[in-house]
Amino acid sequence: MNKNDFIIRLETKDDYREVENMTREAFWNVYKPGADEHYFVHVMRDHKDFVPELAFVLEKDGKIIGNIMYTRAKLVDENGEERDILSFGPLGILPEFQRMGYGKALIEHSFAKAAEMGCGAVIHFGNPGNYMARGYKSCRKYNVCLDNGEGGIYPTALLVKELAEGFFDGRKWFFHESDAAEPCNDTAAVDAFDAQFPPKEKLETPSQEEFYIYSHSQVVF
Repeated sequence: MNKNDFIIRLETKDDYREVENMTREAFWNVYKPGADEHYFVHVMRDHKDFVPELAFVLEKDGKIIGNIMYTRAKLVDENGEERDILSFGPLGILPEFQRMGYGKALIEHSFAKAAEMGCGAVIHFGNPGNYMARGYKSCRKYNVCLDNGEGGIYPTALLVKELAEGFFDGRKWFFHESDAAEPCNDTAAVDAFDAQFPPKEKLETPSQEEFYIYSHSQVVF
């Protein structure tokens, strides 16, 4: 990757369908047969938690080959105090450009902008191997958990990036993500949207089993 051969800029309305198609290509058969991330991108833009100031595309030779999008989220401590944070996803790169540093460039560019906006942390679910090099740590390291009604659980895939040093002070925090992805549970709506794109074969792949393992495991001490 040559830093001079691409640009990162904010998404515009004219980019919407190209971004959705790029996202579909990036995630097809990765986490499940087919994909719904392109539908998530489509509906997210109208959600109250969407952060348009952090919706970036990466353009190379006049073509969008990657994007990143953010939603607002929050942390709540055991006394009910709340802190606003951000989550990103999806982060998509066309398959032929993956593992070349373009995803890293999008992450670091958006982190800098998020920090300028006063965001103290970014938390999201993901494969740890993809994000540790970007300064992410296990949610357990920052005492950030999901509320299960029994003191909280620490999912293996829940990853935390501290943007402002000292943002976390040792307190237990419960992570509350946006409900922006809920429309993706409507499989009929996802299928109807996907039908607007060229047909693609849905397959089972090893990455789907990897995703299942990470998404169903937790850190236990």
